[in-house]
Amino acid sequence: MIEVKLARIIIDEGKKEQVIVLKEKKGSRMLPIVIGMPEAAAIRAQLSGNLPPRPLTHDLFCAIMHSFEVTLEKVVIDKLVDSTFHAKIYFKSKEKVLKIIDARPSDSIALAVRTKSPIFLEEQILHKLSQEV
Repeated sequence: MIEVKLARIIIDEGKKEQVIVLKEKKGSRMLPIVIGMPEAAAIRAQLSGNLPPRPLTHDLFCAIMHSFEVTLEKVVIDKLVDSTFHAKIYFKSKEKVLKIIDARPSDSIALAVRTKSPIFLEEQILHKLSQEV
């Protein structure tokens, strides 16, 4: 697995397309992923500190995690199936029990941004689809 960071968010209102760009932390490869408008807005709001007066879904989920003393260990974008990316979220309970949940990359990244958790890509995805900076 390769650790990546969120390099930028591109919102094209004309095309109704939102793209997050992930860049490997120790390299120059980048991977664009098309995501939904609500998820792009949630990620952008968190990064800009421009938070809404009431919690968004991702904020609510983080509050639930905190209440149940669960931490988000990492996010792994692990598959590409029929042009759709898949991800796993790794949660750990206060008893150190690890649970892995299937999720969309956009929701996974929105949670990772809020919890400052690492994001990883499987090497074969990055190798096959990445672009050099």
